[in-house]
Formats: sequence, structure tokens, C-alpha cells
Amino acid sequence: MTQARYDRSLLHDSSAAGEGSVHDVGLLVLRLVVGLSMAGHGTMKLFGWFGGPGLTATGKGFSMAGYPAGDAMAVIAGLSETLGGLGLALGLLTPLAGAALTGVFINILDVRGFGAYFPPKGIELEVVLFASVIALTLTGPGRYAVDHYLPVLRDARPRYGVLALVAGAVVGFLVLLIRD
Repeated sequence: MTQARYDRSLLHDSSAAGEGSVHDVGLLVLRLVVGLSMAGHGTMKLFGWFGGPGLTATGKGFSMAGYPAGDAMAVIAGLSETLGGLGLALGLLTPLAGAALTGVFINILDVRGFGAYFPPKGIELEVVLFASVIALTLTGPGRYAVDHYLPVLRDARPRYGVLALVAGAVVGFLVLLIRD
């Protein structure tokens, strides 16, 4: 057995994941944790679930952070997090989910500021979640995802991932421009 063949067998251990690979299982775990976490944050904003503030308080928070139309911004952020998170978790339209969450994270990081990295006032968790979104958008959701059955997304994944991140960043920075 050559070294290259041995290395590939480690990456594609069919006994660990049925017909798939360890890589696909890893992407599934990452998608579920990050996606459902983001969807949970969105529902906290929209509906007050999981002890969240709900729309009225979230809208006031957006207004205090300098965004015009705080209630509308709360709805946009809540929907972006909820739908983007669910899309990521399901591996459904993953580039679009990544774009939505990219715009959200650009604004989160700007509001939180870059004064400290580690807790209690730092942005460590936000940076790790954002890096995970970027990684999943670029690599694609893996075999255990709805996108795996959509040939257009499966075949042009790298291009769509990069375009989605650029689009999400542009929209995220445009939203920052309207902030006082």
C-alpha cells in the first residue's frame, strides 16, 4: 500500500460513516451545532424563545446600537439568524445560508467592538462561530445534506461559496453604513 493510498483511506473510512466518509460526518456535526445555535439565537430575537428578549426588546437594542428602525432591524436579524441557521443545519442552500449569516456576523462584530478577544467582554465566541460559517460556506455541507441532492449546488460549490461570502459581506457592510 502506498503512502498516498494509506492517507486517503484515513480520510474516507467507510466503516465509520456507512457509505460516507469521516469528513462528511464531521461536516454534519459542525453544521448541526453551528446552524441550530444560530437558529436558536434568531428565535430568541423573533419569539422570545429560550429566554430571549423577543422582538420589542431586540428592536430597542438595535435602536440603542444606532440602527434606524430598530424593530425592522430586529426582524431582519432574527430571520437571517433563524433561516440561515436552519439552512446551515439542513445543508439546504448552504451558500445562501452562509451569506445571510455573514451579514449578521459583520454587524455583530462591529457592535461588540474589537476591544477584547476573550470573555467576559470579548468576541471569541462570535469569531469562532463566524469562522465556522465561513468554513462551511466554502467547503460545502458534505454528503449528508439536502444540497448533496441539488446538482447545481453540488457541482459549482466553490464558486457559489465564494460569491455568497462576498455578497453577505457587501450587504453586511451596507447595513453598517446606515448605522449612526
